[in-house]
Parts: sequence; structure tokens; C-alpha cells
Amino acid sequence: MASSSSKASQQTRNLPWVEKYRPQTLDDLISHKDILSTIQKFISEDRLPHLLFYGPPGTGKTSTILACARQLYKDKEFNSMVLELNASDDRGIDVVRGPILSFASTRTIFKKGCKLVILDEADAMTRDAQNALRRVIEKFTENTRFCLIGNYLSKIIPALQSRCTRFRFGPLVPEQMIPRLEHVVAQENIDITPDGMKAIVTLSSGDMRRSLNILQSTSMAYGKVTEDTVYTCTGHPLRSDIANILDWSLNQNFTTAYNQILQLKTLKGLALHDILTEVHMLIHRVDFSPAIRMGLLIKLADIEHRLASGTNEKIQLSSMVAAFQAVRDLVTSEAA
Repeated sequence: MASSSSKASQQTRNLPWVEKYRPQTLDDLISHKDILSTIQKFISEDRLPHLLFYGPPGTGKTSTILACARQLYKDKEFNSMVLELNASDDRGIDVVRGPILSFASTRTIFKKGCKLVILDEADAMTRDAQNALRRVIEKFTENTRFCLIGNYLSKIIPALQSRCTRFRFGPLVPEQMIPRLEHVVAQENIDITPDGMKAIVTLSSGDMRRSLNILQSTSMAYGKVTEDTVYTCTGHPLRSDIANILDWSLNQNFTTAYNQILQLKTLKGLALHDILTEVHMLIHRVDFSPAIRMGLLIKLADIEHRLASGTNEKIQLSSMVAAFQAVRDLVTSEAA
């Protein structure tokens, strides 16, 4: 018995923190209290409808339905009552006609309540598979409930949307993320600075999964979690680097500015897309006239669009520096 418990603790210790600290009950979830209270009411009144959860990644969609499933079913009946399929499974029409159909069509003789089918990444299913699923949902509503999960509502066909109660899971706000991160920090005994915590929250952009992954990788790579180690571990440009890039672009000649930015980019392994994102945020804090700021933002948007099309980074870097040089010349001429 002791050896089995030590084995279980060893497995828990080796788990990624995303799974280790995944909420187990609806009360453990930290956000979207209005959605949770609605679902709790459905469960308590035994009137659970088909569900459609959508929204950006890391916002608690899968954790919510798994917590619901644990509340609905005991451990020993969980596997026989819940079918979970995700993006790693084949998402074609054969899966709908095979495992999903056979699971939904078999009745539960000795157990009361409905079965639950969880289709994670449902927006990745082919259109034919979604159309086939529509018929399965209609036919077996009496003894099976479906929960579809996806990032993009537009990729779910309207016929499926109309058969489900929809809930949108928005990005988490820092006030919700920080207490959960502090709980993990306390449990794992991590050395973290306030600016390190702020950097994690900023870079994760409301994605709890991403924030935990950044926290785990940074603490394992550097020991101490600070703003610099977080940015370095994620390969993201430091705020001081972005300030230098803006300073060089506006105050140095074209050749010097281009070479210095290219050297920094190569030395730290930065992606131009990340530099553009941070520069865009900094532009809003620099004292430009509205007309100049709008012109600059339009040029940066053009560069980002070209980068997304797979163009050469060095050419687009030249274009970015040229845009700032043009702004500098315009400001100088206006002052004169």
C-alpha cells in the first residue's frame, strides 16, 4: 500500500504543472462565475443541455466540462459514462460514425442519467463530420449529452450551434490569474520577484495554461523568476531592448540603426514579429502627433502583413527602420 502511494506521489511530482494544478471541481475554477453558476443550476436540476464552449485557449473550457463530469459521475463509472476526444484523434466522418455513434447509441442499464460526449477542438472537425454529428446529436438526445469545445465559433456549422447552449470563455484578467499563480508559487516553493509575476501575466495575455508553462519553464531554467529571466526564457524582447530599438530608429542614421537592431536581433534570437508587437505598444506611449502616430501604425501593420505572407525578415526590418526615419524627418521639418 505504501509503495502504491509513493508511486502516485512520484507521478504527481512528474506531471506538468498545467495538469498538476488543473481544477478538479467547479468551485476550484477561478473565472467566469456567471457561466459556472448557470451550469451548476443545470446539473442540480438534472436538465443539462448540449453545450458549446468557445473562446481563446487557456481560459478554462476543458477544465469546466471535466469538473462537471466529475460532479455527475463517480470515479468507477466515469470511463463508461464519459467519452472524451481531442485534436490528437482522427476528426473525420469515420470517428462520428464509429466510436461516437457506438458510444451514444448504447444505453446504460444499471446506471441512471445521461452519458456525456466531450469533443475538444470541435472547430477542427471537417464539415462532413460536423454534419454527421448533427444527426447523431438529434437521434440520441434521450440518453447522451454532447459538449463541443473550440476556439472559433465561426468554424462550427450553424446547425450544430443551434442545437447547443453556447458559452463564451473570454481571456482571464490579471486579478484572476495572480492568486492562482501565487498558489502554485507557494506549493512549489519558487523564488519569484513582483516584476517576474507581472511579466508572466503580461506575456500570457489571459491564457492560464500559458502562464503556468512560462512559470514552470523559467523556474526550472533559471531558479529565480524575474522579469529578465521570463523574457529570456520565452525568447521575447525585453522592454529595455524595445526602448533601444526605438531610440536607434529615431536618433541614428539608417545604416547604423539597421545594423544595431540586426545585431541585437541575432544576438538574442528575437523574432521580428515579436519586436513589431512590442514596438506597436510603445508607440502609443511616445508623444507623437495623432497624424504621425496613425501613419506609423499603418506602416507597421503593412510590415506585419508581409511577414505573415513569408517575406524576408531583413527586408521587412529595413522597411521598419525606414518608416521611423521618415517619421523623424517629418517631425524635424514640422519643427523647422
